[in-house]
Amino acid sequence: MVVLAPVLLISFVLLLMQHTPASASGGGLLAGGRRWGPRAVDDGSTKYAVVFDAGSSGSRVHVYCFDGNLDLVPIGKEIELFKQATAGLRALGTERSEEILQAVRDLLRDKSSFKSQPDWVTVLDGSQEGAFQWVTINYVLGKLGKPYSNTVGVVDLGGGSVQMAYAISEKDAAKAPEVADGEDSYVKKLLLKGTTYYLYVHSYLHYGLLAARAEILKASEGNDYNNCMLEGHHGMVACFFNHLGKYKYGDDTFEASGSSSGASYSKCRALAVRALKVDEPACTHMKCTFSGVWNGGGGDGQKNLFVASFFFDRAAEAGFVNPKAAVAKVKPSDFEEAARRVCKLNVKDAQATYPDVSEENIPYLCIDLVYQYTLLVDGFGVDPYQDITLVKKIPYSNSFVEAAWPLGSALEVASSS
Repeated sequence: MVVLAPVLLISFVLLLMQHTPASASGGGLLAGGRRWGPRAVDDGSTKYAVVFDAGSSGSRVHVYCFDGNLDLVPIGKEIELFKQATAGLRALGTERSEEILQAVRDLLRDKSSFKSQPDWVTVLDGSQEGAFQWVTINYVLGKLGKPYSNTVGVVDLGGGSVQMAYAISEKDAAKAPEVADGEDSYVKKLLLKGTTYYLYVHSYLHYGLLAARAEILKASEGNDYNNCMLEGHHGMVACFFNHLGKYKYGDDTFEASGSSSGASYSKCRALAVRALKVDEPACTHMKCTFSGVWNGGGGDGQKNLFVASFFFDRAAEAGFVNPKAAVAKVKPSDFEEAARRVCKLNVKDAQATYPDVSEENIPYLCIDLVYQYTLLVDGFGVDPYQDITLVKKIPYSNSFVEAAWPLGSALEVASSS
């Protein structure tokens, strides 16, 4: 569970009201009509949503305040109260994590005045995370309540998975292929600010940045994996890494040493394309992204793309985005150009050239940038010269809001009342 299911986010949402009537209305619509999340009370009063996110690298608390029109209201001087706490649940394993979740459920039931149900303290799957992040970004941009063609698409590159989410037409939604039992459907139906949206969302497990390194190394034949590794990489030690030029991910360890001839952009890119399984034969009757996954049909909801998480981090570290900026306009080709520069370097020169990159990530800077370009262009079909928006925080009412899923989760619940 530690890294093979890296999109698992332990979360719950609590709704606090200025007044608490005896009755409550139903939860919000998500996943084709399935109700998810706590039930909010509609008495016209201000709503405070508290979201706890216990992820892999730490636990975080987000607090939001909504007025009767579902607009964010400042809490003191801040639009969003945010607190990073220590430790996440992901590294504890399934059994221990469930024990903690049950303890939280018991606490809320027995000793808290918060409204709660046992299933409100839950594991958030990748598709839910992608959907909520789409809600967050479109809400802050003022797009919700408008036609789907006015919304923006979202790509979120995590460590273990990558999510794509964008609104499609009802006609395209009806063309969504059936999925196997136990798999998430491609389309989620959301009712937000009085408007119904058909949201294409898919979470690609094993294709987050850290997991993709393993997939690319796995796709190598012989020792051509070293085409992606910087010369001089023979012994880095870190959380996800092992010594002697090896890369450890989950229960697997891969050869990842550099060669005396150094990395090769073109050869590494060929490996990345192979790892993405762009020509997967499982998708022969419709257009796909990669690995046999339906692409949603495209359309206006995808024309403006907001890209988050590791995309922003690597762009900032590679020097073509201001690390202090909240948003930045780039093109996929910027990742390609950065990759071509990096792949020519050895570890020592890369450390001197890119001082903001951590020591454990330096040997993997070539493979990371190559993968990010390949994912956008070959995986998601984005034109290399199309403008995309890298986003970390989004301006809102003279403040900034994290471009992350918790606000979308809180809004989905608040809008249901």
